[in-house]
Amino acid sequence: QVELVDSGGGLVQAGGSLRLSCTASHSAFTNYDLKWFRQAPGKARELVARIGWNGVGTTYADSVKGRFTISRDNSKNTGYLQMNNLKPEDTAVYSCAFNGYRGQGTQVTVSA
Repeated sequence: QVELVDSGGGLVQAGGSLRLSCTASHSAFTNYDLKWFRQAPGKARELVARIGWNGVGTTYADSVKGRFTISRDNSKNTGYLQMNNLKPEDTAVYSCAFNGYRGQGTQVTVSA
């Protein structure tokens, strides 16, 4: 069983930044694409960003392009989501996932 731990969320003002982390308990992490999702209250889960297993190839939701950057450090079994110029509509629970495993999520709240 693989455990994923998400961290780094918090309360930030609009225009601010946060860096989320996602650490896996098993090196299987290094063999798969990594995805970050978010889910706001009353809304469907949304794929925010994806990165290839080797760190090459990234895709982003249109709503976050130019503001969010996904990255990974396979030597640490850790993925990251750097979020800049945050907006109130970015408020959600963010979680990472790979190969069917998903983190517990971390709350991001952006105040106007």
